[in-house]
Amino acid sequence: MKKYMIGPAMRFFFLFAGSVIWLGIWLTGFSNAHWLLYVPGVFFYFAAITGICPGLIISHLIFPGSKTNVAT
Repeated sequence: MKKYMIGPAMRFFFLFAGSVIWLGIWLTGFSNAHWLLYVPGVFFYFAAITGICPGLIISHLIFPGSKTNVAT
């Protein structure tokens, strides 16, 4: 799980971006915003609070890293 941890700068970015998304949902109206818009807002706050980035985990599952050595 250590490889999915993010640094303090990214945590602050996710906190700020999540706050902007939730502000937009609030200004639009919670009953008017589509439910899919809540997903990135929740993921951003989760990443900011815990330091674990769900998007990083999903991207590593979809695109696993190559373990072959490349000659330079």
